[in-house]
Amino acid sequence: MSTIDPAAPGAPPPRERLTTTPVHRPWATGLAMFAGTVMVVLGVLSALAGISALLDDGLYVAVQGYLYSLDLTTWGWIHLILGVVVAAAGFGVIAGQLWARAIGILAASVNLIANFLFLPYSPWWSILLIALDIAVIWALSVYRPQEARG
Repeated sequence: MSTIDPAAPGAPPPRERLTTTPVHRPWATGLAMFAGTVMVVLGVLSALAGISALLDDGLYVAVQGYLYSLDLTTWGWIHLILGVVVAAAGFGVIAGQLWARAIGILAASVNLIANFLFLPYSPWWSILLIALDIAVIWALSVYRPQEARG
């Protein structure tokens, strides 16, 4: 009875290697790339909005009698810090880091809440950023790295 040497040229690969070979699913990787890219853009835009509030308090409408009313300088720092965190997590997501995905969901959620509270100061801008935060949270939540690998 003859046996096939698994190391011989032309021999079929061992069975275990067939089940662990990664299968690339472009849509899964594409969602992560989308989320990371949008996070970088969101972070930069939030940071720029924060810098604007820090440099010119008159740029945004002062709101009277609002329950969550904060000084515009405080809002500036909030948006600046959140913007840096969101952008950094976005770069991590683009690089394929698992920690960045978790931080990204958390940072986009906090950014969404901050923009919701900022609605009276800049309604259309806040609505746009809230929609982008929702898209990022969705993309990071449905992305499964193991599906991208197979």
